[in-house]
Amino acid sequence: MKKFMLRFLANRGAAAGLVLLLLVILTGVLASVFYEDSPWMMVAQPLLAPFADPAYPLGTDMLGRDIAAGLAHGARVSLMIGIISTLVAVIVGVVVGALSGYYGGRVDDVLMRGTEFFQTIPQLAMAMVLVAIFKPSLYSIVGAISMVSWPPVARLVRSEFMTLKQREFVQAAIVIGQAPGRIILTQILPNAASPIIVTASLMTATAILTESALSFLGLGDRNLMSWGFMIGASRTMLREAPWMSLWPGLAIMLTVLAINLIGEGLNDALNPQLRKRGS
Repeated sequence: MKKFMLRFLANRGAAAGLVLLLLVILTGVLASVFYEDSPWMMVAQPLLAPFADPAYPLGTDMLGRDIAAGLAHGARVSLMIGIISTLVAVIVGVVVGALSGYYGGRVDDVLMRGTEFFQTIPQLAMAMVLVAIFKPSLYSIVGAISMVSWPPVARLVRSEFMTLKQREFVQAAIVIGQAPGRIILTQILPNAASPIIVTASLMTATAILTESALSFLGLGDRNLMSWGFMIGASRTMLREAPWMSLWPGLAIMLTVLAINLIGEGLNDALNPQLRKRGS
């Protein structure tokens, strides 16, 4: 673990991304401490410019709500949706890919045809339809993002399993009579974990962008303040108050950038070829 962290932190971009992401997480966790009042509450005069009042350094929106409070509470919502939806998508993708890659044959054909069906539909369009059908809420958004995100994981896991099941240690486990479920969980899956972890980190960034797009289009949870909702609500005020869109857009950009940098760092640290070169 220590060697892995040293390899990871040797990548300056990944280290910077980790620090930035930790700041975003800390902001979301402590949002209620920094801003005790609801982010929906009107606290000052409308359209207060940034840095015009020390109490509201990022300004206010057209209803007099504190933009800084919205960003802090929005960090919690965006990260929560991104992490939970990615976790669900990874679990579904791993199960489908593992069964398809290990058993092959008809099982592989059926599962991959289903996977291809989901991949033929544009992700954002499908997510919009699903959220609209089940009504915008935290659960429907997480479910929709998870449903459109799992196919790439399934195909990745399938290819890893088809390669690894031919290895000697897997064949030895089959010979001594280990059950297929035990072989999948204890022999193959741990050896396929590295690319899954890297893919999951990048999927989190995509999930945050998808949630922001849904909220921007009016399909977000109306009871939760999110960065996408803030941008969508301010699109009619781009000329009069550009900062209303600037700050949440910058928050999304920096968070997604941080997660992508972390993903690249994980890829470098977990890459066996790079590991050999460094040793």
